[in-house]
Amino acid sequence: MFQLRICGVRSWCRIAAHPACPVHNFRSKSTAASSTVVEPLMHTKGSSQGEDPVNTMPYSGAKRGSFTQVKPLLGNVFTEDGFLQAALRRMVPKEILDKFTPDLVRFGHRVASEIESLGRACEENPPKHQPYDAWGNRVDELITCDAWKRQKQISAEEGIVAIPYERSYGTWSRVYFAAKLLLYAPSSGLYSCPLAMTDGAAKFFQIHDGNWAAQKAKAFPRLTSRDPNTFWTSGQWMTERGGGSDVADGTDTRAIRQADGSYKLYGYKWFSSATDSDMTLTLARIVDESGEFTKGTRGLSMFYLETKGADGKLNGIEIHKLKDKLGTRQLPTAELLLDGAVAHLVSEEGRGVASITPMLTITRIHNSIAAVGGMRRMLHFARDYATKRTAFGKRIIDHPLHIQTLARMEVETRGSILLIMEIARLLGLEENNLATKHDMQMMRILTPITKLYTAKQSISVASEGLESFGGQGYIEDTGLPSRLRDSQVLSIWEGTTNILSLDVLRSITKTKGETLQAFFADIQTRMDNIKTQDQLLITTMKKIHQAKADLMTFVQSASTQEPRFMEVAARDFAYSLARTYIGALLVEHAAWAESSQVDVTVASRWCEKDLCPVTLGSAAGSYKNDGISHDMDMVMDGYVGNKSKL
Repeated sequence: MFQLRICGVRSWCRIAAHPACPVHNFRSKSTAASSTVVEPLMHTKGSSQGEDPVNTMPYSGAKRGSFTQVKPLLGNVFTEDGFLQAALRRMVPKEILDKFTPDLVRFGHRVASEIESLGRACEENPPKHQPYDAWGNRVDELITCDAWKRQKQISAEEGIVAIPYERSYGTWSRVYFAAKLLLYAPSSGLYSCPLAMTDGAAKFFQIHDGNWAAQKAKAFPRLTSRDPNTFWTSGQWMTERGGGSDVADGTDTRAIRQADGSYKLYGYKWFSSATDSDMTLTLARIVDESGEFTKGTRGLSMFYLETKGADGKLNGIEIHKLKDKLGTRQLPTAELLLDGAVAHLVSEEGRGVASITPMLTITRIHNSIAAVGGMRRMLHFARDYATKRTAFGKRIIDHPLHIQTLARMEVETRGSILLIMEIARLLGLEENNLATKHDMQMMRILTPITKLYTAKQSISVASEGLESFGGQGYIEDTGLPSRLRDSQVLSIWEGTTNILSLDVLRSITKTKGETLQAFFADIQTRMDNIKTQDQLLITTMKKIHQAKADLMTFVQSASTQEPRFMEVAARDFAYSLARTYIGALLVEHAAWAESSQVDVTVASRWCEKDLCPVTLGSAAGSYKNDGISHDMDMVMDGYVGNKSKL
């Protein structure tokens, strides 16, 4: 062996001998002249007794050595999350928190002891599509594993969807729900996805009344049931071959009215998640008696359909194929042909897109909670592993660089936890009719901000987290790579980062700037209410004030620029809003009477980053016409196809 010193630790290296020669171990010995003399360290037992030394080597034949790695374990995911507990104590009145905390403690144990393994089983046994039976009959059977079915039962028993509609804790029911979903989502085997759409459908029926009372009376109690035998999940089949967020021009499904008042739908749904759901809400264009229909947004209406008829067969639905996806393989996502699917109109004609809005709010909040849950879960595993894995003579948690990396992931996670809890608090106020105009404006602007930012950060934390396991983070058997694959969908579902950035701008323009004024006022109020003598916290507060001032200056300057200036700046602007607001939340938490010095450090660390990147982009001219032209030149350099008209 050769002795090396790396990170202050001695390391031994073996040199393989020629196959025809006996195997010896060597170590290096430095002479006074700094030359290296190689001398035998020891002879093998076999060579001294005339035996074949290969037979006695620890890695020969079936022997593979004694080294193994210790699997990271998951403890109670609630009691081992000190920050989540502290955030709830600060936000929720004690008399309310004392009522639902025991359930979170119990559920945290259930997640670790039961649900986590079910989630893994869903990954290992993805859904399958059987189009025909053995006799050639079209059956379109969707086969899901027992673990997936068990997740449906558990989610009903635990009231993941039911909690906010029961409202046992008033406005705090949504915060309770958010905490429970945060624990559940990363172990759910992606069952959190159909639950998001189920919550969205329940919200739709709760706030919309019309000539669809019968459908509402049937669906709503099932969507919000705690009884696994009656609980329904819902899909949202909006995306067609036109694809993406542009449903106005991308939806081609036609609805033909029947004599009994129902409709039959004909179309091709290109991306339908939770294909095994009991019902779905979907968009279609009503065809009149002359065969005409209205194009664009005004031609879209919302329809309710049950996926199976009374005979248990699919309701005019043909499963064309299951999607072969990068991640979320546990979740059945399919291309569907609607060939006379019986459906019922559940919106005013031409008001389908308007009906989507409250559903989108719910599913985007679910998306955000799932993103943060994934971040926290990766840290739970990485933290436990760091206490067990030894490298260079000590546990990796005792290597300062490694613990620094985990600490940076922790700062991101804590900031995101406060953000989702704040949006849940606002949603709870809205659902209990206690939200002020300010609260409603904050929820409008924060929802797309929260979704876009947490989604991107979850991917970053998942990727960094895999590195903390070394090579094991890249091995499928560990279950770790799927966490990175699954996180990627979070920045795509319910609107990409760019789409959501533009939605932030839309929230400002449609309210004539009132949402942005509410945003700035909210930060100012939080800072004004802080009383502290901690110098580090005072310095951190100054950074928040400066970021807010920079944002306000940017907005004023942008109002004098060409029309597309803000469109190009939208992404950086949304990031600036997110970082500044999270910073304010972390400072507020750090100033709490029960906070620790760690909380002050977290707030300070957060504000070490560039809180307002949009000001740098503006100063560099990135959002002006010249900047756009430079972007185009870089991207299209060498391309010979049709170029953009920008």
